[in-house]
Amino acid sequence: MRKIQELLRLKHEQKLNNREIATSLKISASTVSAYLQRAHHHHLSWPLPAEFQDDERLYELLFPPSTLTHSDSRPEPNWRDLQHELKSHKGVTLLLLWHDYRAQHSDGYGYSQFCAHYREHVKNVDVTMRQHHIYGEKGFVDYAGITVPWTDPLIREIQQAQIFVCVLGASNYTYVEATRSQNLRDWTSSHCRAFEYFGGVPKILVPDNLLSGVTSPHHYDPDVNLTYQDLADHYGVAVVPARVRRPQDKAKVEVGVQGIERWILAPLRHQTFFSVEEINLAIKPLLEKFNQRPFQKMDGSRHSVFLAHEKEKLKSLPAMRYPFAEWKKATVGIDYHVAIEKHYYSVPYRYARKAVTVRVSANTIDCFYQQKRVAYHQRQFKPGHTTCKDHMPQSHQAYLEWTPERLIKWAAKMGGHTQQLIAELLNQRAIPQQAFRACLGILRLAKKYSEQRLENAAERALAIGAIRYKSVESILKNGLDQLPFTEPSSLINTTPPQHENVRGQNYYQ
Repeated sequence: MRKIQELLRLKHEQKLNNREIATSLKISASTVSAYLQRAHHHHLSWPLPAEFQDDERLYELLFPPSTLTHSDSRPEPNWRDLQHELKSHKGVTLLLLWHDYRAQHSDGYGYSQFCAHYREHVKNVDVTMRQHHIYGEKGFVDYAGITVPWTDPLIREIQQAQIFVCVLGASNYTYVEATRSQNLRDWTSSHCRAFEYFGGVPKILVPDNLLSGVTSPHHYDPDVNLTYQDLADHYGVAVVPARVRRPQDKAKVEVGVQGIERWILAPLRHQTFFSVEEINLAIKPLLEKFNQRPFQKMDGSRHSVFLAHEKEKLKSLPAMRYPFAEWKKATVGIDYHVAIEKHYYSVPYRYARKAVTVRVSANTIDCFYQQKRVAYHQRQFKPGHTTCKDHMPQSHQAYLEWTPERLIKWAAKMGGHTQQLIAELLNQRAIPQQAFRACLGILRLAKKYSEQRLENAAERALAIGAIRYKSVESILKNGLDQLPFTEPSSLINTTPPQHENVRGQNYYQ
């Protein structure tokens, strides 16, 4: 109202035109014109009379409240039934209801008057009913601002239980429970129990933007937590997060939380609890009384409206409760395995070095690449490797067909020295499979040089301690296997030389 007073001063005292006044007050010229017309209608100029220098008195004079009077000659619709129609059937609009009304009463209200009277009815019934909620369409979820303290008898410390709240949009039927935290497991488990309490699932969930539900809040395109989306897919419900800093998007749960804090949490303030389970036992009867409390401006209660209208509109529960699973981002290693809690699980080798999404449930590991499942394993709970043969390239699969016994048996066909060489090569490695490639290389030298030459080369390699593929290959390549061979021990003189600087072994006794 200060702007109207300043507007009149600028007009009558400063003699500014409407456009100049609009620029000064940062309002439109049409608004200036409208205000001046209202003031002229009531013979107001500047300075204002003393009785209208009060902002409220001036506002009441210039903007008297509009009153809708129902004409006795016009048939009056049942506004409560119309409100029920809007909530019960998706696609029903005031325009459609007005057409039905005029079909029965040709002398009834025009559309604009019809809408004005309806809005007046809704305003008088309950301000929270301004949003039209369809039965079975939306469920609003959030945590209450108040926590409930409980004493952990093991560590003798006071903990704070979180209060989960889920409210159905049309009937206001409410579910409440206490949890240890707001983490992902508690968040999803609370949803499961809420759906079971309702005996069905709404079509849409409207959560707040806490991290367990929404990983990246955004005005137009929020990112829903993958586990939360997995739960939504399991129950066939859509997740539409409330906009950031828009409490009107979840007004139902906001109002519901206020009632819960007043009628459920406040009565528990003097009680002492030693577990979250005790808190939930105390909440249960209070929640039943809360849902059965009569509405102040409507007939019935949350419970009666739920049973009469909303319960039948909910979607059926699936055959089994949602099995909790965490989703993690991982990069496939060059060995085509991903690490989950110190255990390595294989994926097809073509996804090596690529980023994948891993679903970790109580019993299974699922790997997804671009929303397509590429690997599935039973979950293991100790360090190690789980490798599927089909995930390996053909060259790696070939080694799976070999065992140490098979390699030694093949070497025995070529001779005892070859068999001994392969056995010692396998024993050198902590994991025999690490020596498979070298063993196969040595045995395949027989194709190039003959089995007899390989046997001779193996004898020489054993004698000089050269238990390597490169050593055997060098012996064959240089023809050393075909030269006369003398045992190394016969070539070594074990008698120490006689010299004054050689003290002998007894010197250190």
